[in-house]
Amino acid sequence: MAGYVEMRALALGAAILVWGGQALGFEPVSGYEFLDESTRAMQDDEFENPGMVTVDEGRDLFNERRPDEEASCASCHGEDGEKLDPAVIARYPIYDEHLGGLATLQDRVSYCWENRLDRFPLPYDDPQLVALETFVRNKARGEPVNVQTDGPMSPLIEKGRQLYSTRFGQLDMSCYHCHVQHQGQMLRGQKLSQGQANGFPEYRLGTGRITSLHHRFGECFRSFRADPFEPGSEEYRLLELFVMQRGNGLPIETPAVRF
Repeated sequence: MAGYVEMRALALGAAILVWGGQALGFEPVSGYEFLDESTRAMQDDEFENPGMVTVDEGRDLFNERRPDEEASCASCHGEDGEKLDPAVIARYPIYDEHLGGLATLQDRVSYCWENRLDRFPLPYDDPQLVALETFVRNKARGEPVNVQTDGPMSPLIEKGRQLYSTRFGQLDMSCYHCHVQHQGQMLRGQKLSQGQANGFPEYRLGTGRITSLHHRFGECFRSFRADPFEPGSEEYRLLELFVMQRGNGLPIETPAVRF
């Protein structure tokens, strides 16, 4: 597998982030850059990366065809997802009127689960949906994130930016404080990164499990001593959109390994 250095060469050189009405030069930096060498090696090695267990679980679900079903995910997309287009995967979240507007990759998986396979709907972040999302996004590993920022996405990104900058909880903190204002400083023994989402779902060594982006948002809210929103909520969808477009140009690393 190509390492991060090779994947990073695919990234765009720089991006422009509009913050507070002023255009600031901004170059996205993956959390991979903040890892030590041993953790980078773990992520790059498919046999050592613990998140690959979830990729395998997702592959099994992708190929599962129940007795009363006419097809599986693989029927349309190939046994190993070889018919999936990495460039399309890299565009999520997207705006899709058929899916109700702003739609995450997990929304797309859930739609097919319910409407193409005719299965009972699952709640957002159900382990089966997370496993399928991990498998699908892994098929785009190395593809630069390329979320749409114009058209109907523009006002939604602004709403996400506002949430990102809003103070929450007893600590009166926002995402902005950790991942922009104090990025690079130490907190609880870890260096604060930009909080990029190009590796989600990712394996977190601190909890020993695969973690979806919305679950990670919840962990952050609890660290603020704030009541988290529900996975799949409008607030988390908007935050996902803002964070993902903030990382446009970074290579997809799913499943990334983080602390």
